[in-house]
Amino acid sequence: MASKNKREDILSAALVLFSERGYDGTTIPMIAERANVGAGTIYRYFENKEFMVNILFQESLLDFSESMKKVDLTQTTDKEKFYLLFHQMIAFAKTKPEQLNFFDTHCTGYYLDDKSKMLLDEYLDFLTSFIEEGKESGTIQDLPSDALISIVYGAFSHLFKLIHAGLIEETPHLLESLVDCCWNAIKR
Repeated sequence: MASKNKREDILSAALVLFSERGYDGTTIPMIAERANVGAGTIYRYFENKEFMVNILFQESLLDFSESMKKVDLTQTTDKEKFYLLFHQMIAFAKTKPEQLNFFDTHCTGYYLDDKSKMLLDEYLDFLTSFIEEGKESGTIQDLPSDALISIVYGAFSHLFKLIHAGLIEETPHLLESLVDCCWNAIKR
């Protein structure tokens, strides 16, 4: 039981530091200090920093992806599906801002292993299939799916960074307007 708690303490500390400082700006001694463990303890649970960042990336991405896949997308219009998915993203961002920031800042990292890249591809395939269905039905613009995903996710991600930093006040009106703006950006 104690070792599971230490492992979780290490991962929690690493999540915060990787989110704030990035992969290259975070060291094992920094993680150890924040987790209140010795650096040697970290190596009992993780073979190195790259292994640790990949574990965190996979856990964060799976958590985000699973929350999105819980949305019931049957028997709704493309616009309704979009709004449901977007509201799920908002719910995730509100409850797990560190995970969202970590995922966002590490999704193109040179240190991601094959498993992390595979999980990212699976998640992007989920989003791409939604976009492709909308393009086929004529409700979403006929642009590359990756570009449309970037338009929506980029606006969402940046806004939540500003909210998390205290630079913009989160209000229901702001969030609803964001959903509308993002839908208007990709709809046909």
